[in-house]
Amino acid sequence: MIEEKLKELGITIPDAPKPLAAYVPAVIAGDFVFTAGQLPMRDGKLLYEGKVDSDVPLEKAYEAARVCAINCLSAVKAAVGDLNKIGKIVKLSVFVASSENFTAQPAVANGASELMVEIFGEAGKHARSAVGVSELPLNAPVEIEMIVKIK
Repeated sequence: MIEEKLKELGITIPDAPKPLAAYVPAVIAGDFVFTAGQLPMRDGKLLYEGKVDSDVPLEKAYEAARVCAINCLSAVKAAVGDLNKIGKIVKLSVFVASSENFTAQPAVANGASELMVEIFGEAGKHARSAVGVSELPLNAPVEIEMIVKIK
């Protein structure tokens, strides 16, 4: 069912990104999967670099958040084997590398949040934090962690 929805939306879930340091992409704890922070990487390359607003416009940052969320789903899929095992998207933590005085972090985070609802419907509605930070790994504009409940 989820794979069909992804196909309908034109979304391909890639293989889980390789960790950049000493961690794993996702950990199962009871009925929950916790992902490591995922960057807007596609085919091993960062899509955008820099701070949102001064280097990366809001529209591109929104897109970057969608890519981060897709990468989170790839980490979940690698951990549980099948996205149909997701019962609920519980929480997204969205970190936005922000230029000075940029306060639209929630608008950036909506790129990921709206995607979860598109894919999972009611089960995609989640709690969320959208936090402005001064720097992210590899000069990424966005990084996202996800918590999901598995069936």
